[in-house]
Amino acid sequence: MYSEGMSASDTSERLIESTRELLWERGYVGTSPKAILERAGAGQGSMYHHFKGKPDLALAAIRRTAEEMRATAAGVLDGPGTPYERIEAYLRRERDVLRGCPVGRLTMDPDVIASDELRAPVDETLDWLRERLAGIVEEGKERGQFASGLDGESIAATIVATVQGGYVLARASGSPTAFDVGVRGLLSLLAPRQDQDQDQD
Repeated sequence: MYSEGMSASDTSERLIESTRELLWERGYVGTSPKAILERAGAGQGSMYHHFKGKPDLALAAIRRTAEEMRATAAGVLDGPGTPYERIEAYLRRERDVLRGCPVGRLTMDPDVIASDELRAPVDETLDWLRERLAGIVEEGKERGQFASGLDGESIAATIVATVQGGYVLARASGSPTAFDVGVRGLLSLLAPRQDQDQDQD
């Protein structure tokens, strides 16, 4: 519950953040206007003062979640290191594995997927992530770090699938082990060729 006496901009912000949290926890159907207002500590009419209604607020919350995921990923993928090291840093970055990916969870919400408008920020973010990863794989190929026969788009799709599938398996088992094992397996397949050659010596 948030404190009273908030400004209009504070109220709008609290509504968006509360909706983000509830969408992650309960999904679209389970995120009622009443629950949003209670979580935000906002008055009954505040949602409709700032937003047209629940769909409008949900869109703002989903856009914020997608933007945050993109910024977090970019911070690692655009950081220092070789292509392999940046992919490794992305895969190994700190995550709340058992809560799942906030964007990935949205893809499993039938009400979000059924709405072109609500789905758009999710699609755009995952497309951006695959494109960015594919570019890093191609960079690694140019440097001779990855095998020339690797297809950047296919590897990027595999990385995203490993992360999202790892979340699902970890939640199903109640342990992050499944996520960690998937990441280790993928990294061993992507290991730079010189590392593999040294292992065989």
